[in-house]
Amino acid sequence: MLEAPLAAPGNPGDALSGNGRQGNGMGDPDSATRDLIRRWKDDPAAAYQTWFLWSERVKNFRSIRRGLQVVVAEIEGGSFGNAYRGSSLETVVHSIAEQRQIFRGADHAFLWKPKLRIPDIYENAENQRSFGRLIDGCACCSTEGEILRHIAEIDARKIKGLGPAVANLLYFLHPTLMPPFNTKIVAGYNLLTSAQVKLGSWPQFLAMRTGILDLNTRYRALLSNDLGAIGGLLFDIGAGRYPPPPAQPSGRADWLARLAEARANAAALSPADRRSETDEASHSEVQSWLRDLGHALGYRVWIAANDRGRLYNGRPLGEGCLEALPPVLTAAPGAEAVRLIDVLWLRADSDRVAAAFEVEHSTSIYSGIVRMLDLALGHADPHAEGGLFLVAPDAREAEVRAQLARPAFARIADLKIGWLPYGELARNRAAIARFGEGLKAIRAIARPLP
Repeated sequence: MLEAPLAAPGNPGDALSGNGRQGNGMGDPDSATRDLIRRWKDDPAAAYQTWFLWSERVKNFRSIRRGLQVVVAEIEGGSFGNAYRGSSLETVVHSIAEQRQIFRGADHAFLWKPKLRIPDIYENAENQRSFGRLIDGCACCSTEGEILRHIAEIDARKIKGLGPAVANLLYFLHPTLMPPFNTKIVAGYNLLTSAQVKLGSWPQFLAMRTGILDLNTRYRALLSNDLGAIGGLLFDIGAGRYPPPPAQPSGRADWLARLAEARANAAALSPADRRSETDEASHSEVQSWLRDLGHALGYRVWIAANDRGRLYNGRPLGEGCLEALPPVLTAAPGAEAVRLIDVLWLRADSDRVAAAFEVEHSTSIYSGIVRMLDLALGHADPHAEGGLFLVAPDAREAEVRAQLARPAFARIADLKIGWLPYGELARNRAAIARFGEGLKAIRAIARPLP
């Protein structure tokens, strides 16, 4: 059960919470770890810059939360079914798994293993309802104590195969209270603190969580209130990218040399890292096309709030665009998600959104669809002009159509979203800018979805 970890939170000497090894015999007890964090944050290939500061990371929070609401509603309504494949849970977890390196493999814990009959939330209806109550309870609560109480309740059921991997779902509900979880994060935590946390146990996870909160408080000025930052640090330590500080001062010189080597290795980006940089550039390029096209057609243009300052060809994406959304949009339900839609075109003579564009270069379409839903469902007559568009590489069309066929996207057909391939936009944008009027030409090159 959970009594011991919950009864003694914050004990830095606990064998599971960590023994404070990062300060042993090294002069300033925190200097080595602080040096490690600073170098890690400066590494362009480390998780801090490639994931934590990634603009799409923030955009995905609301969509994942909304997806979890769908999972809960289906479980409560008895329509969830008894299979992971094709379920609303698979849609959400797949979206999490695409959150770059930290969450790759997040779906493994939820895949049905028929020989082991785990995780036992598909065939056992009561276990499924308990899982739904955990997600719903944590989504509705706001305090640490309530979250821990819900975890204690699910742990008491001893559902086979349903362990702390669920914490990855809870992280997106409460990023300041629940750290992400995977094997490399556990390994990194053990290396940094000399703890002995093991996988698969809620008590062990909660003890590690206490230690992570202690570490994050100690180095808060270098990290973030969002536990994703320290999760990324532990991930990179556990993955072997960064060595933990030595327990004895005699090992400091060797450790500094290994840190320097890690920094040098960062200069040579891996193929995956280079693809990530290319993805960012391509995403920004298409946003710039839509920005310029919107201006040419006489619309006022909004660039996603977290993309406005990003440079493309030496120019901020938000240059010449709206600096704030009209009150009618900011006061509506889902306003925070609407602020993160990649590009909005607003009519020149009113505060009405004429068109909304979500650019899905390489990530899951799930979060973009949810932002479209927030815009559409939060405003009257949202698609009178048929102005909701998914913009993505031509090669992704089959993938997008397959995703939209899922039950979780059943309401999408009502929105009349258009599919706008990169190729069509690239070939026709100059002519549309010169001769086009309104959305007629955009609708002509878009294809209906689903």
